[in-house]
Amino acid sequence: MGKKRGIPGLSFSWKRASGLSSAKQKVSRNLGVPLTRAGRQRKLGKAIGCCIPLLALLGGGLASIVGLLQLLP
Repeated sequence: MGKKRGIPGLSFSWKRASGLSSAKQKVSRNLGVPLTRAGRQRKLGKAIGCCIPLLALLGGGLASIVGLLQLLP
C-alpha cells in the first residue's frame, strides 16, 4: 500500500460532498433495512441468534412428547 498524499488530517469524499451518503442513510432508516451487505448480514445474524434458544426449547419439548408417546401402550 502506498503513502497517502495530501494534507495530513484533511480528507475529501465526493460521496459525502454530493450528499449521496446522507441520502442513503435516510433511505436505509426509512426502510429499516441496511443497504450495505455487511449491515444486512449483521442484522440477519442478530435475528437468527435470538431464535436459536427458542428453537432449542421447542425441539426439546417435541422430543419429550415423542418419548412419552412411545411409552404409551
